[in-house]
Amino acid sequence: MGYIIENITVVTCDDDGIKILKNAVVETEDNIITYVGPKKEFPDINRKVRIDGTGKALIPGLVNAHTHIPMTLLRSYADDMDLHTWLFDHIFKIEDKLTDEDVYWGTQLGLMEMLAGGTTCFSDMYYYVDRIAEATAESGMRALLSRGLTNNEDKEDYGDDFRINEAVETFRKWNGEVNGRIRIAFAPHAIYTCAPKYIRAIRDTAEKFNAYIHVHLDETIKEHNDSLHQFGKTPARHLYDIGLFDLPTIAAHCVFVTEEDLDLMKEKNVSFVHNPGSNLKLGSGIAPVPEALKKGINVALGTDGASSNNNLNMWEEMNLAALIHKGARRDPLAVKAEEAFKMATVNGARALGFNNTGKIKEGFAADMVIINLSKPHYLPEHNLLSNLAYSAQASDVETVFVDGKILYDKGEYRTLDREKILYNVNKVCRRLFG
Repeated sequence: MGYIIENITVVTCDDDGIKILKNAVVETEDNIITYVGPKKEFPDINRKVRIDGTGKALIPGLVNAHTHIPMTLLRSYADDMDLHTWLFDHIFKIEDKLTDEDVYWGTQLGLMEMLAGGTTCFSDMYYYVDRIAEATAESGMRALLSRGLTNNEDKEDYGDDFRINEAVETFRKWNGEVNGRIRIAFAPHAIYTCAPKYIRAIRDTAEKFNAYIHVHLDETIKEHNDSLHQFGKTPARHLYDIGLFDLPTIAAHCVFVTEEDLDLMKEKNVSFVHNPGSNLKLGSGIAPVPEALKKGINVALGTDGASSNNNLNMWEEMNLAALIHKGARRDPLAVKAEEAFKMATVNGARALGFNNTGKIKEGFAADMVIINLSKPHYLPEHNLLSNLAYSAQASDVETVFVDGKILYDKGEYRTLDREKILYNVNKVCRRLFG
């Protein structure tokens, strides 16, 4: 089974830069892209589904490299406050009431939102990860999932820590499942919620399983200054000295990292996940993305949770990433359209360790999105890449493929039951919020 998409404009994301191929053809076989190029004859065309791509573009699936999907349930629950007030006085308290069933339906809602906007892959940090994995597997999407780990108790042995034990159990059950679409990471939440020895225990556990690390890093000025006061070093240097960065690491936010911190991240190949919407809404600040890019650090994009954003729209993040640094630095070249697009696609795939996706390229997994270019905001098409970074909307997404299968097409979900999800989400919210 496969597809032949004809007469379409392809945005490739090749290693040597983004290429735009006009009137191209893309062929898939099972879950793999088998041809990208000019029109040609296919001997087995009759057993393939043909799609006419006239007036449309094919791009790699968007990658949301940092989010907390079940927090769709908390959308607009606690707004217009700083991160620490938002988190400790509101979010943690309501999260204590969540059940695994709540998390399952909140995840389903988030998957619906992401698929409709062209996101094919994501990295999540939360709890009840078994239910998040279950929902993700059912949806057909690709994900790096992690159990958020918090413990400020300072001790020598965390062998009885139920959180780490849950993370290990989740890794053993789900890592590499559903044709490799689901992978599991280990996630020390942040330096202000984890004792140094606890972070070391997480690091050592992850190393045993050759697993990735997912962590919040230097998100606020309070976190930064508290680290200087408590440890005499920045949060990045603190994690570097603990040895966390010796493992493949996804570091979310990085708003207040210093030039020296960026050098440490570059040395250890830490991926920097920019969350411009969340950082702006919480008043946290603007991360030094242009500086990170200049150092050759892999910079990806994330939405953060829908309670601090308040959506899972990667097109907004791409747009913000391309704009806010220009304004803040009074430099129109600070982050170019091509850089923002790569941050939302191939850089995100690389950050999550899904090195077989993020590109429209032969041999890569068929994680692809068809965009309708007939909308007024795409015309005239002087520069398609600029239009995608500065003009595109999530509603322009027409068809979404993951692993060679269509999961969303012209408003129809192929793997998710829209009415059932909305019914259960409303039921959960009535119980949580009265």
